[in-house]
Amino acid sequence: MLNRRLFRRPNIELEDAGSNAQNKPESPEELYTSCPKCKKMCAAADLQDNAWVCPSCGHHFRMSARRRVELIADAGSFEELWADLTGEDALNFEGYAAKLAQAREQSGEIEGVLTGICRIEGMQTCLFAMEGAFIMGSMGTAVGEKITRLFELARARSLPVIGFCVSGGARMQEGVLSLMQMAKTSGAVKRHSDDGGLYISVLTDPTTGGVMASFAMEGDIIIAEPDALIGFAGPRVIEQTIRQKLKEGFQRSEFLLDKGFVDMICDRRELKISLAELLRLHGREAGA
Repeated sequence: MLNRRLFRRPNIELEDAGSNAQNKPESPEELYTSCPKCKKMCAAADLQDNAWVCPSCGHHFRMSARRRVELIADAGSFEELWADLTGEDALNFEGYAAKLAQAREQSGEIEGVLTGICRIEGMQTCLFAMEGAFIMGSMGTAVGEKITRLFELARARSLPVIGFCVSGGARMQEGVLSLMQMAKTSGAVKRHSDDGGLYISVLTDPTTGGVMASFAMEGDIIIAEPDALIGFAGPRVIEQTIRQKLKEGFQRSEFLLDKGFVDMICDRRELKISLAELLRLHGREAGA
């Protein structure tokens, strides 16, 4: 009969030290990221240098609002506006206060959109960037108010507006107060347009729901990042409704470009140059 002691691991000091989890060499998760499209490992430093675009396949990773501002605005030119404006739990929706607190901790932002004035190759521009990590960029009262104020400021100062949209739609925890922001922001966009103001909308992954059905699709020029999901209802909801399988690529940027819903698809690494060219074509000058 075999002795069970034969199968016991020897008590070797070096092995004990190596088995201690605290002593194991590890690569922190934030140093490397797996590309969801090509599955290759990407060093975070390389991604940052490449505007958070996969060097292998060109997949556009989702970005925070502040990273987008850093990518587009001239260095040190961004002046944030209404940074302290936040929404409230006006309906006493169960669990909403805790969800807001969690969203603020995870995203580092106090609301779902960043608004301000910056310069792009020397040209003064109003800019907003939605924060996808804040309850999936959902639009509540504060988001609608900040975007409306930005368009009103742009109208008063005769400035163009560039908006980066990413959203899961209206914020259900704020009920009809959230849905009202669709009309409110659309009215501000219309008044800005009636006064001759330029609005460039940049659609990123994903742009859906009430945001897509309002200010996101109301730009004079609509740009989309490659392979971004853009639509009112998600593809799974549509498939369940019509009881049919959708075509591959349905509601993606390339599909919408083919159908005329967006004007161009622009690689993020070339976006600042393209935006600057559009601003110049519409009469903006450096220093103005």
